[in-house]
Amino acid sequence: MTRALTLITTLLLVIAAHASDFSFVGADKTVIRVVPDASSGLNSVFVAFTVEGLKVACSPSATGGTVTWYSFGTAGAAYAEKIAEGRELSNLKGGQGYIAESGNRREYFWLIDYSAASYSVTGLRASGESDCAVTELTVDGTAERLTYTAINGRQIEIDRQISLSYYTLKAEGNHFEQIQVCDHHPFLRASIHADAPLCDTRFCLTGDRFLREWGMESVVESEAFTAMAVSAVTSVVSDSRDVANEQTGPMDEIGGSAPVSATFSATVTDAAVFTEWQIATDEEFSNVILRERTLDMPYTFTKAGSFFVKFTAADAAGICLWESDTYRVDIGESRLRCPNAFSPGASEGINDIWCVSYRSIVEFDCSIFNRWGVRMTRFTDPSQGWDGRYKGRIVDPGVYYYIIKARGSDGKIYNLSGDINIVGSRK
Repeated sequence: MTRALTLITTLLLVIAAHASDFSFVGADKTVIRVVPDASSGLNSVFVAFTVEGLKVACSPSATGGTVTWYSFGTAGAAYAEKIAEGRELSNLKGGQGYIAESGNRREYFWLIDYSAASYSVTGLRASGESDCAVTELTVDGTAERLTYTAINGRQIEIDRQISLSYYTLKAEGNHFEQIQVCDHHPFLRASIHADAPLCDTRFCLTGDRFLREWGMESVVESEAFTAMAVSAVTSVVSDSRDVANEQTGPMDEIGGSAPVSATFSATVTDAAVFTEWQIATDEEFSNVILRERTLDMPYTFTKAGSFFVKFTAADAAGICLWESDTYRVDIGESRLRCPNAFSPGASEGINDIWCVSYRSIVEFDCSIFNRWGVRMTRFTDPSQGWDGRYKGRIVDPGVYYYIIKARGSDGKIYNLSGDINIVGSRK
């Protein structure tokens, strides 16, 4: 025992870093080497399908030399005991550590008997505990933790690399694509959890890494699972107007000068049965002015103020609910100003069109007359104007008169009239 303690003290100071020289005989299946954690002090971890009839051999460090064997348990290598001498060691036990000493060389490994904790799963099924976010699956069978012991007695877990796969939907831009999800588990409990799938699917459990290497991989599949979780992607496209005389807001915002026409669109996942767009005048949606049970909702905003738009989707039972972020639409108050002079034909592209400057005008009627009351033109779109022509010819310089009746998005009524001075015209 004293010699063993001295041996371990030396080990704690200088951890061996050379490659493993162990070989196994008497095994029906390959003994699998797992690279241990660097801090474990072990050279190797070996997993044998069964330790029955298994022997391990280690070559001595020098010709004619011998090998001294020690074993230790979960208390750590400080409690190692000498068990044999010779190049080969039999009567191996799983869940135990071994030390092979030859000259000044020492090798350390931990041996796991897989048959004592084999992967044995016979069924998989969704339980009644599933909800809109998580699906709980009940596992019929076992695949408990596999651990080994470091030289200081610390327990370290081996990842069994068990895979749970199923299909779901993933948002890609303004649509969904079906993808396969693979969740990895180092071991199995009686129940495991997965993110709730967004489409009907089957869950497939595959394991483990050791059976895979031995060509004995186990695969079990659940019955068909009907999705209940709901998700959606939404977007909005606002019609834009490139009008020089309209006072608009920033191009990256929804709203500005009325009328503002926009189409709100949504794409939903398989379980979404109830769908609804809402427009409200407050962020809390306590005053909803429109509800549309549709995926695509075109709407024209003609009133001044702030409006809030959101989309809601739910499954048939109304249990799983999804809400979009809120879109804000700001419609500005109306403005209308009229110039009093222009010069048609005098300099092309420069002050040669008479037009109003406006914002959020939803009704408009403008007539322009000469001094004898003859109407020169009439237009009902504030983005239009007068080019100073009457019956195809530019009119004479002088004073003309406009009469405008209009209504703004804020309800303001405009009854405007005034002079238009044509100066410097050229026929």
